[in-house]
Amino acid sequence: MSWRTPTRRGFGACSAAWLAGTALPLQARRMFTLYTFGDSILDCGHYNEHGVHPGQLLVRNDDRLFPEFKGQDLHSRGGARLQHRAVDGATVEGLPAQVRGLVAPDKPSAALITVGGNDLLRGLAADRGGGLRAFEAALDRFLRALPIRPVLVGNVYDPTVGDDSRNFLGIEARIARANHQRVNDVLAQMGSRYGQLVDLHGHFLKGDASWFTRTIEPSLRGASEIRRAFLPAVLASVTT
Repeated sequence: MSWRTPTRRGFGACSAAWLAGTALPLQARRMFTLYTFGDSILDCGHYNEHGVHPGQLLVRNDDRLFPEFKGQDLHSRGGARLQHRAVDGATVEGLPAQVRGLVAPDKPSAALITVGGNDLLRGLAADRGGGLRAFEAALDRFLRALPIRPVLVGNVYDPTVGDDSRNFLGIEARIARANHQRVNDVLAQMGSRYGQLVDLHGHFLKGDASWFTRTIEPSLRGASEIRRAFLPAVLASVTT
């Protein structure tokens, strides 16, 4: 066997190969993770034929379905992964189950949460005060213990788009709307305390019936509009 003195070209090739080999692990160490928690506002893929939900679109847009958002996603900002933990039908009491097995992230991350709609449907819409206080306490406990920051808190949209004639709750609209506002007030406080509020309610008041399916659920268009509302805060969280 003969030994050869390495040439500058050979040394450069070896260096390039070494750098290429270390680039991927470094990128993986820095990869952003987006977590979703809560209810069907984020877990709405089974309500459209494409199986699309907002977390997917925030991580990587479907350019065929939504060409308007081409290049406006986390993938275009250097890559990201999604941990989708939101569950259709969840209430605030179901949130602890969604973090079961969660390991505190050691990489850049953010959490999205939408909760309160099902709590309203299951009694808070007619609440006299005690239920709302319990809702606030349970949500605060969950967010305080959640090992992810920032938390982007989406409030509860109004599927009647402000039209009392479309009230489907069987509760006087005046009472239901007041409690809806109280729930959203709690969510605004939690957003300020643990991250940021995302005003889904205000955004959806600009929409129409095509944003909904089955009366209250986000349609395919609705899933994209939820993405639209969260997008600025999600992209900002990558750079902060």
